[in-house]
Amino acid sequence: MAVTQQLARISAEYLASCRQSADESPDGDPLWDPPSADVLDLDWAPFLLERVCELAGLDGVHRIALRQALGGDTAIDLAFLSAHLHAIGPFGPDPTALSTAQVARAAELLGQIDFPALLAALPTDEAEAASLIGNGADKIVGGPKKYLLEHFNAMREFYRGASQRQLLVVLWWD
Repeated sequence: MAVTQQLARISAEYLASCRQSADESPDGDPLWDPPSADVLDLDWAPFLLERVCELAGLDGVHRIALRQALGGDTAIDLAFLSAHLHAIGPFGPDPTALSTAQVARAAELLGQIDFPALLAALPTDEAEAASLIGNGADKIVGGPKKYLLEHFNAMREFYRGASQRQLLVVLWWD
């Protein structure tokens, strides 16, 4: 099974409920199970999305916003989600999260990124573009451009929805 990046949109109340469940459970089970409609699997796209933005010369403010949208922040204590038996991200770094304010800012800045224009800055030949991107982009069936555009758009919509509903975003690798 491949390890991929996961994002979940959740309310502060749901997170508090999971924390309380972990505290009260003899084995630390947080009963983490966000609705599937509020979970996004970004596959291995995060590394490639960042690389395209770097190659195409995306400005620093938007690159930092993208990096935070893909990496989260450690300010919210999620240690209870890393408990051994019930860790939600046992194959990667500890889970991270973005506050509702951080989610709103990420949604705003992601909405300003013209990702098709960034992709247009790459070579038109898919094999050449994949070689330039690196990180396994040459193994993407159908080429990296369509794959990355789909994943970027999904992430942007995910954050837009989280912002509109004033939700937190939790990120982990699973």
